[in-house]
Amino acid sequence: MAETSTPTRRLLIAGVLAAWPVAALAAHGKVVTMLGDSITAGYGLPARAALPAQLQAELQRRGTAAVVRNAGVSGDTTAGGLARVNFSVQPDTAVCVVALGANDLLQGLPPRAVQANLDRILARLRQRNKSIVLCGLRAPVEIGRNYAREYNAIFPALAKAHRAALYPDLLAGVAGVRVLNQGDGLHPNAQGVQVIARGLAPVVARALATQA
Repeated sequence: MAETSTPTRRLLIAGVLAAWPVAALAAHGKVVTMLGDSITAGYGLPARAALPAQLQAELQRRGTAAVVRNAGVSGDTTAGGLARVNFSVQPDTAVCVVALGANDLLQGLPPRAVQANLDRILARLRQRNKSIVLCGLRAPVEIGRNYAREYNAIFPALAKAHRAALYPDLLAGVAGVRVLNQGDGLHPNAQGVQVIARGLAPVVARALATQA
């Protein structure tokens, strides 16, 4: 969601990730990378309130040591995620949380194209022996019943095909709840992010446990 990213910005992000002090991160737990759009990036929020930071805090509260890395780019579609997955998900990543597709939905992009992009992202992660958590989204029927049905079927089908853990709806309990969203009605506020983190953390914790 939000503004469209540029190739230059993607390269800057890649450079920041590559320069991250891996040894320091490893000392605090396994690395989880969130590959996403503005919901991951923390649009409209300070870094400490963004989803990666809140997910890390929730994991710690549950007794799971992990460093959650923010690889969210505002405006990214699944095509954008595919273009940068190889350098946004660094070699030290144990689990990759793939949280893309919201901008494809907002733009009305064909579900078949969305599925193809996500399929290639998951395949690349599997080739690199990364554990995967795939976050789905729910398309409202108001945009068209056929479109919504095709879009909503993407995530469970791909999770099954790639043996990925599925978190069925990233915005469960948040979408449409005014007090949990920013003024645009699209991006969660700090309280909404906490709701997402609480729901997502058990799934990520189980994926981390498989890396033991």
